[in-house]
Amino acid sequence: MPFELKTYIYELELKDPFRISHSSREVQPTLVVELSYGGFTGFGEAAATSYYGVSVEKMSQLIEEISPVVSENIKKSPEEIWQITAPYFKGNSFAQCALDIAVHDRYGKAKNLPLYKIWGLELENLPLSNYTIGIGSIEEMVQKMKNFPWPLYKIKLGTNEDVEIIRELRKHTNSIFRVDANGGWNADEAIKNAVLLKDLNVEFLEQPLPKEDFEGMKKVFKNSVLPVIADESCITEADVKQCAGYFHGINIKLTKCGGLTPARRMIAEAKSLGLKVMVGCMTESTVGISAIAHLLPLLDYVDMDGGLLIKNDIADGVKLKDGAVHFPERNGTGAKLIKFT
Repeated sequence: MPFELKTYIYELELKDPFRISHSSREVQPTLVVELSYGGFTGFGEAAATSYYGVSVEKMSQLIEEISPVVSENIKKSPEEIWQITAPYFKGNSFAQCALDIAVHDRYGKAKNLPLYKIWGLELENLPLSNYTIGIGSIEEMVQKMKNFPWPLYKIKLGTNEDVEIIRELRKHTNSIFRVDANGGWNADEAIKNAVLLKDLNVEFLEQPLPKEDFEGMKKVFKNSVLPVIADESCITEADVKQCAGYFHGINIKLTKCGGLTPARRMIAEAKSLGLKVMVGCMTESTVGISAIAHLLPLLDYVDMDGGLLIKNDIADGVKLKDGAVHFPERNGTGAKLIKFT
């Protein structure tokens, strides 16, 4: 099979409107990359987001432009290809992520192994994935939770009634809660809310303050009775070290950092700094979620519910049941595209 690089654009329809502190959406545009060479085909994905100024059209254009460079280096390792192609992406980590996952998937298939085995990992003591409840009226959030019984929920907050929301949700389940304010609080609110939320079986607070408020985070880090996890404050590899002393852990998004290659480096650095490590998703289809799954043996927490939040999943692969991850008997990431546009 000769070298071939294709892109597909999809509109993923969400089961419910997804609202967080700074945005709301009902449809998630996403880009899938198909990379073929030597009889093996790999798939990668990155979901677009206006918050970071990323469109599927721009990602597709960049990947098409870089195709000759990938072709020239296709026999190299995924890590080498990532390094060689990085300058061509002009800072577009989302497009870089989609290609990096596709390269890894094809590489694993060519090696006749799933990625986690290539990395020397075993599927033992894997963390459960949370299921996300977006912001809505208290009644809507309670109903979403009732409609989807799950052992672990991430609750999106950043409203004027955040503690009241958690108190009401707690009446309907004994499941563990994680709280994600998406930068919607200030330092004093975070410290005060942490005391109240700890008694409501909340595990940690994710990005309680705006991403640039490191002075406030220093105060929260010192005084919060709950661990605090960086999300928007930790985008790339350069951010990991800066989070030490301000957060207890980091949430890595493959799309934001540029794929599996930098994510693995971020995980290693975070652990060396004593930080807990989480990997999150951006409402990708099962293509992107399956890639995240191979990092599980390295993680303390994971948020990989993207495929559960959409109506029209475009792929088959890793599946979630009651929070636990189930891997298909396939090599590479294990993802198989089932809808071609």
